[in-house]
Amino acid sequence: MAYDEGLAQRIREVTGGDELTEKKMFGGLCFLKNGNMACGIIGDELMVRVGKEAYAECLALPHAREMNFTGRVSKGMVYVGADGLVGDGDLAEWVGRGVGYASGLPAK
Repeated sequence: MAYDEGLAQRIREVTGGDELTEKKMFGGLCFLKNGNMACGIIGDELMVRVGKEAYAECLALPHAREMNFTGRVSKGMVYVGADGLVGDGDLAEWVGRGVGYASGLPAK
């Protein structure tokens, strides 16, 4: 599965000084902080690692839905549809959630 390279470039721009690494995973592209996945792109959608504590709150936000990549729901992960990523502020907010969560995990 291909990923939206334009969205990948926008993520690079909104993260600016954050030291994120990129890795092709899940048939798309993932962004990692200290070796932990923060967010990624599958097709034209953003997947964000928000953690179990923020999961329900994030699912209630517009354009977010459960991530069930393998047919099983991945608690703590959400997909954000392309319509929810139109503005750079919206994208930055979602990416910030993922980077914030990954930053709190032990480095790999």
